[in-house]
Amino acid sequence: MSGDVLPDVLTSGLRVVFCGTQAGAVSARRGAYYAGPGNKFWKTLFETGLIPEPLGPSDFAGLPRYGIGFTDVAKGTSGPDTALMRHHFDSAGFLAKLRECAPAIVAFNGKRAAQAVLEEERGRRLAYGLQPSLLVGSRVFILPSTSGAASGYWSIEPWRELAALVKETSF
Repeated sequence: MSGDVLPDVLTSGLRVVFCGTQAGAVSARRGAYYAGPGNKFWKTLFETGLIPEPLGPSDFAGLPRYGIGFTDVAKGTSGPDTALMRHHFDSAGFLAKLRECAPAIVAFNGKRAAQAVLEEERGRRLAYGLQPSLLVGSRVFILPSTSGAASGYWSIEPWRELAALVKETSF
């Protein structure tokens, strides 16, 4: 899709696809996922054992070798989530991508991305952790956002739970 701020990193056979809302301003400038200086994403991947070595934003395209992919629900915009409007989200496009690559787990990095795709459909308040229903065949996990702007909601525990679930998933 032309106009995407960051390219999707999606292929079949992934253990987990991380889905954010949109690229942050620093990520858009650097052309790499989770590149903001206060973002805990890369450190958390390593600390929880989701990746075996410390990596950073410039390494994002190589993560399928660990069974990890990336996308966002709002692909054509960047900046703070507070600037997002309903029409920026492409839930239908996101679901089509999931159907095509069929990851074992889709992990929403923050509730805002999950709400864009799930809340209308399910009509309930979303909680962190493994969700009770599948989304186009993938298990669904909602995580506290790693963004520095969301640090008041941060907890590594749901990330550890995700890591344990991912390790159970064949690759």
